[in-house]
Amino acid sequence: MKTVRKTITLTDQQDNWVKAQINAGHYTNDSEYIRDLIRREQERSAEIEAIRAALIEGEASGEPRRFNPAEFKQRMLAAHG
Repeated sequence: MKTVRKTITLTDQQDNWVKAQINAGHYTNDSEYIRDLIRREQERSAEIEAIRAALIEGEASGEPRRFNPAEFKQRMLAAHG
């Protein structure tokens, strides 16, 4: 995988936080920490998009129908034992 060198600017407080994470043994260097943050944000964004798509699908599915838990349980028992 090709890598690209970037230069970032942090506040002293942010830099101290990154150094603390490295000193605690969570990461080996600054770059590893930043890449992990980006991966986590990518995963979070994908999860939010999946939820958003499910909500849109639900809204487009029509009016809600009344749910009967006892009837549902009976159908599931009949179908799956």
